[in-house]
Amino acid sequence: MGPLEGLFGVGAISSNRFTPLTLAAVNGHETVAKLLLEIGNADIGLKDSWGRTPLFTAAEKGHSAVVKMLLESGQVDVDSKYKSWTPLSRAALRGHEEVVKLLLDTRRVDTDSRDSEGRTPLSSAALYGCEAVVKALIEDGRVNVDTKDNQGRTPLFLAAGGYSWIESEGREAVVKLLLETGKVDVDAKDSDGSTPLSNAAWNGHEAVVKLLIATGLADVDSKDSHGRTPLSFAAQNGHEAVVKLLLETGEVDVDTKDSLGRTALSWAALNGNEAVVRLLEWRRNPIA
Repeated sequence: MGPLEGLFGVGAISSNRFTPLTLAAVNGHETVAKLLLEIGNADIGLKDSWGRTPLFTAAEKGHSAVVKMLLESGQVDVDSKYKSWTPLSRAALRGHEEVVKLLLDTRRVDTDSRDSEGRTPLSSAALYGCEAVVKALIEDGRVNVDTKDNQGRTPLFLAAGGYSWIESEGREAVVKLLLETGKVDVDAKDSDGSTPLSNAAWNGHEAVVKLLIATGLADVDSKDSHGRTPLSFAAQNGHEAVVKLLLETGEVDVDTKDSLGRTALSWAALNGNEAVVRLLEWRRNPIA
């Protein structure tokens, strides 16, 4: 045993199966990680009690310098999973562009690995509005840009809806990137029969609705398995700007009824969305 190895206890394992290298990876301590790797007796692939390798934890936290060192060691399993996530899928979900690029550059990662929900790294990045990561994955050229998760949702569908706390600019940018590939089905339906346009309309994402309509490929009056249309969803939730956009296409049936027998006007009235009620009433009787 060399003097440094004895001093640092390189192979020491805590009750949670944390080694010194694990702790350095978790906290992004580049210098410490480098020293431990140079000593040479660190178990680079050892998983902690939760099943995470040092590479996984460094990737998840976005510690690109540590990730780079671990990859350069040539001793890591780049696709080692924690639960159902790989280092790439977790880094993509968290929006860590530099880590994603490092992993892609190995040319050894499964770019379309699926988590327990059937989502690929691209699907997760699209859902969370991670523009830079989505761009990197698309430019890599190996990802399936139109893959479906367990609910039949494509990256475009996920990006079109997204979470309410995601900045609209990020969501819009991701949708643009996906559309620009020319390889996505703009009207791909999920297991409930909803389309990306339906999802965007439900969530009131005006900019995304504009983009999808502008493609000329979106069925603006598509019905899901319950007979709900994008107009119906927008009306229910009081998204006046989206309702206007859909009406301006001249291709929506204002009076179509869903499986409950309700029209878009019925939903707007039920939820007290006065501005939308006025818009729909005017559309039905513009002279009044």
